[in-house]
Amino acid sequence: MLGLAAGAKLGPYEILSPLGAGGMGEVYQARDTRLGRDVAVKVLAKHLISSPDFRQRFEREARTLSSLQHPHICVLHDIGHDEVAGEFLVMEFLEGETVAERLKRGKLPLQELLKIGMGIADALDKAHRKGLTHRDLKPANIMLTKSGSKLMDFGLAKPAPLGAVGGTGLAPLLSAAMTADGPSPASPITSAGSIIGTIQYMSPEQIEGKEADARSDIFAFGATLYEMATGARAFPGKSQISVASAILEKDPEPISKTQPLAPASLDHVIAQCLAKNPEDRFQSAQDVGLELKWIAESATRGFSQEDTNLKGGAAVAGHRPALQRALPWAVAGILFIVGIIGTAAYFRLERAPARAIFAQIPPPANTKFVFNSINASNGELSPDGSRLLFLASGVEGVERLWVLALDSTAAQPLVGTEHAFTPFWSPDSKYVGFFADGKLKKIDIGGGAPVDICDASWGRGGTWATDGTILFAPNINSPIERVSAGGGTPVAITTLNSTSGQTSHRWPEFLPDGQHFIFFSNSTTRDHAGTYVASVKGGEPKLILKGNSNAIYAQGFLLFVDSGNLMAQQFDLNQLQLRGDPVEIQGKVGTLDVADRSLITASATGVLAYWSISGGTGSFQLKWFDRAGKQVGASGTPTTLTFSPRLSRDGKRLAFQVSRVGGYDIWITDLARDTRTRLTFNPATNTSPVWSPDGIEIAFSSNRSGINQIFVKSSNGTEAARRLLNDDAADDPESWSADGRYLAFQRTDPQRKFGRNLWILPLFGDRKPYPFIESSFDQLYAEFSPDVKWLAYTSDETGRPEVYIAPFPKANGKWEVSTQGGVVPTWRRDGKELYYLSLDQKLMAVDIRENNNSVEIGSPHVLFQTNPPPLVLRSYDSAADSSKFIVVTQSLNASSVPVTLVINWPALLEKK
Repeated sequence: MLGLAAGAKLGPYEILSPLGAGGMGEVYQARDTRLGRDVAVKVLAKHLISSPDFRQRFEREARTLSSLQHPHICVLHDIGHDEVAGEFLVMEFLEGETVAERLKRGKLPLQELLKIGMGIADALDKAHRKGLTHRDLKPANIMLTKSGSKLMDFGLAKPAPLGAVGGTGLAPLLSAAMTADGPSPASPITSAGSIIGTIQYMSPEQIEGKEADARSDIFAFGATLYEMATGARAFPGKSQISVASAILEKDPEPISKTQPLAPASLDHVIAQCLAKNPEDRFQSAQDVGLELKWIAESATRGFSQEDTNLKGGAAVAGHRPALQRALPWAVAGILFIVGIIGTAAYFRLERAPARAIFAQIPPPANTKFVFNSINASNGELSPDGSRLLFLASGVEGVERLWVLALDSTAAQPLVGTEHAFTPFWSPDSKYVGFFADGKLKKIDIGGGAPVDICDASWGRGGTWATDGTILFAPNINSPIERVSAGGGTPVAITTLNSTSGQTSHRWPEFLPDGQHFIFFSNSTTRDHAGTYVASVKGGEPKLILKGNSNAIYAQGFLLFVDSGNLMAQQFDLNQLQLRGDPVEIQGKVGTLDVADRSLITASATGVLAYWSISGGTGSFQLKWFDRAGKQVGASGTPTTLTFSPRLSRDGKRLAFQVSRVGGYDIWITDLARDTRTRLTFNPATNTSPVWSPDGIEIAFSSNRSGINQIFVKSSNGTEAARRLLNDDAADDPESWSADGRYLAFQRTDPQRKFGRNLWILPLFGDRKPYPFIESSFDQLYAEFSPDVKWLAYTSDETGRPEVYIAPFPKANGKWEVSTQGGVVPTWRRDGKELYYLSLDQKLMAVDIRENNNSVEIGSPHVLFQTNPPPLVLRSYDSAADSSKFIVVTQSLNASSVPVTLVINWPALLEKK
């Protein structure tokens, strides 16, 4: 029961009936007997005015509030004191319902939400300019009347500090009291049976006991907008502790999950209001109001009735005027570069237009995009959709990260990111994580030097959560590891499953809850390769999508590439499973096949970017070049992806692998006649051909038994292939010694105790294989010297791949050959020169001089720049006299292919 009965008087105000109670006191409908009007009287709880400081501020802010004349602020008429009731406020009497009451019937339509939001934002701005902070903005304090929305209780509520007890008369805010998340989501939380306030709308700084300011109101406004848009609280919880924890540590699920057709720009506005750090929020309510006004105008300005149609309470936002002018270009199918966009409009990508708009962005002047399986890099859109990060190299050949602000025409290099690869963004779009020089690093895009986080030899992707956790794959055959963005010792959070033939986990990506993530798992068996979902808390990962390249999450969908087509399939974040059927939304989208990487990236704001190059399709040819890089011939005609060319010792035949649907096959070319014959017909994947020294046989790798193992077949194809080894390890042949006695091969340990290491199979005696080099690093691409006294190979023990020479048959010591990274060594026939590929695909040469049981190594020098497909590692071989080289060459320079930008990509789904 409320304390005052009908007929009671507080000065000239006669109580008519009770209206309700809140954390500040009791509210009554009353009659102003002097002016003959109905008013609302709020009798303040006595504990609120027990403090002299509060009483002084109460009177000061009441005077300020009474001076505010705003159509969306409930007018404060008077303040008074009664000997029995105590202090009271006299306010405008409003008829209608609060937003909290309205929400009991469900979420609000977009137009109604925007109308209310614009009014309240304007009211907040007016009060903030007067130095007045609300401190308790929530749906229950917004009244919906016939004349519009009205903000109540402005400037007069100040929640008690967390944990306040004793003389305050308040129960602790962080009690274990249950919240009302059941039948009435809009109801306030309670403690000990009394209403004490609404922690669900408090800002992080308020929860931490800091003084609230205007930005605290903006946070509460964001939480209120979120609830209006979704019908659910931004930060639910079963107790006040869990609610406070969610506010401090978690981000709410995107609006798009429950409102798929809501404009991405509304998601962005709310997300910025709800930023944990006050500095990252909108700094004024006026800015919020302008954003909401733009969304409202876009939704009605439109291009057709279809564009502005409200569907399920959500409208698809339209174009800004400048983009309207650009629309005919899009309709005509003309892709324009970002420079045109930049001069046509203030290009804020989070403001998604009603239709998908395509644009193409070329590499910066005098640079080229970098794509290869060593770096496995492509562009990354920032989470807020305002910037594109990519890897490019300039005329000096040095690769570094570049950032393009999408409302600008000029990309800027990130100083200090030389030799960087596989970058990823921080969730606030202010930092970039990347791999370089054997380290996982981070850099502030606003300036400053890179900072080392931890060791990572050959990174395969990373993802950054709002709590500062980074998940990453430290090398090409590792599980996913976790580390703090501030540095520390990484801890593995996934385990490679040898039973499933898993060889690596890579390309992790946090889902919106910050607790679950998806990643790609490579496997020697097709049924276990694909995208998995897992939790940072542990447990067995679940395969959710089979495939040969990674998937990404965006706007309630998994996006992935299948046979060069970009697909989208709904993903249920609650059940962590796919729904419905995949839908093709775009063709000619690229992948880096060997790296299992789709060349796609998407922001949380409806922006998508992709490259059209592909490791599985395209036009490639085997071409001959002399030592100066001049083309002197070609083998065959352009075809699908071809790599691993290996010349027979007599130089008359060439073995190589060619892609096909479902795998690869080994082919052989008779170079004199330029005719090709197919060697393998098994439907499995057959790769890595290696000639016997007499040219009679070819060793190769095949997964026809479930995992990659070494087979041998006569080069004329007259005999069936036979298996050389039969064990549970994954093996790939590398080199056959000139004396025919040894086969060097690469082994992946099924127990994952080591990296990919080099083993030797004697082809005589007991034929028992033994490890040549075995460590936690990757050792691969072995090549016997012509005299079989040395073995050249690649290792990543320094943090990046380098070429080494070690004595054979026992690796007693080693010499580093490359100085700035290198892979795939090949010997000249006399053993006096070694060739290898630099990390930017230059063919390098090094003089080698044998001196007793040692070697003298010259300085590496460049022969010429190769142009292999983006995924190729073993892309060349040398002729017997080393006067020319056979090189896999891409007919189209993929590095010049522009990145395609799609604004509001979900609109593409509407066409399906």
